Amino acid sequence: MFNARVLKEEDYQELVSWWTWWRFPPPLQEMLPNNGTCGIMLSKEGINICAGFIYYTNSKICWIEFVVSNPDYRESDRKEALVSLINELGKIAKSQGYKVAYTNLKNASLINHFSDCQYIKGSTETTEMIKVL
Repeated sequence: MFNARVLKEEDYQELVSWWTWWRFPPPLQEMLPNNGTCGIMLSKEGINICAGFIYYTNSKICWIEFVVSNPDYRESDRKEALVSLINELGKIAKSQGYKVAYTNLKNASLINHFSDCQYIKGSTETTEMIKVL
């Protein structure tokens, strides 16, 4: 039903437009894993629907992040596409030997989608701390 492919550097501008529409500050391309190519894009009938990234680590935990969807895609299978994306990212991580996938979410809808994929809440009411080096 959905087609999955590895992200390409050229996808970045499209993803920026999606993040911007959702009022999420787009990460710089250089901050994405492998310059924005370590993730997947899901599409259907030539229309890109959603994308997400995997940050690999040197331990058995990976980070799944920056999941975003095409705001112009309003078909009834939108949720199914996001759940499929989340599950596919997890399958890829598991195939690479990872035992745990971590994500940090604020959007209630995305939290529900991750919950639908058997993610459980770790801590709540935490604060992100970031330092530009």
